[in-house]
Amino acid sequence: MAARKTVLITGCSDGGIGSALAATFQQRGYHVFATARDPSKMRGLDGLPNVTFLTLDIVKSDDIKAAVEAVAKHTGGTLDCVVSNAGRNHFMPILDEDLDVVRRLFEINFIGPIALTQAFAPLLIKAQGMAVYIASISGHLNIPYMGTYAASKASIEIVAETLRLELGSFGVGVLETNRLYKSIESTFVNRAQGNDGMPRTDTMEYANAVVDDVVKRTSGRVWYGSNADRVKMSTTATEVLQSAMDAGAVIGTGLDAVGK
Repeated sequence: MAARKTVLITGCSDGGIGSALAATFQQRGYHVFATARDPSKMRGLDGLPNVTFLTLDIVKSDDIKAAVEAVAKHTGGTLDCVVSNAGRNHFMPILDEDLDVVRRLFEINFIGPIALTQAFAPLLIKAQGMAVYIASISGHLNIPYMGTYAASKASIEIVAETLRLELGSFGVGVLETNRLYKSIESTFVNRAQGNDGMPRTDTMEYANAVVDDVVKRTSGRVWYGSNADRVKMSTTATEVLQSAMDAGAVIGTGLDAVGK
């Protein structure tokens, strides 16, 4: 019998995308390392077989190190998939931003996923696994009060697209999924609670679509959620084959030889 595949997911608190992804991967036969800053907030996953809870704050290097050690001990040093889902939403007019808050936002939404990927890279490379990043379509739109949040999500997309080339030489796939944000404050608060009249994709429907692509080892940017295809079309001026773009991007970089 083949060894059970493994996945680590950040931000698995109840009611969110991470929890839905954890439940879906578990249903698909994976051993799931479900993580959150406070494991007591993952009650919805409690009691499921083949689910291990880990405490993980992605901006704390000690937490990341401990998570790597726990996973390596359980798996013998491999990991089939890491899903960078943990993040922070944020709504504020740019002129009113507290820059320390913005720095913290980027620490969570941008630096944290990079730190996580660096730490788990040896395990992913050994497994020829997948790195998955949960992005947002807000990174492709100009929405009032969401400028800094959108910038943080767009930034991690750029990193993910670059890693797709850099890690591809080692047999590791990279998948970014663009999802709808909850929305804004006051005009914000109602919208932030999803009360803006816009349709939302069911969380489990979204999770199943993501896991389908992970299982198929889809690599690159994919779009899920209500109106995601419309945003994709409106923000893509030309259709260029991704393979042609990739081939040009790696010329002279040595990435065609590394890992062979």
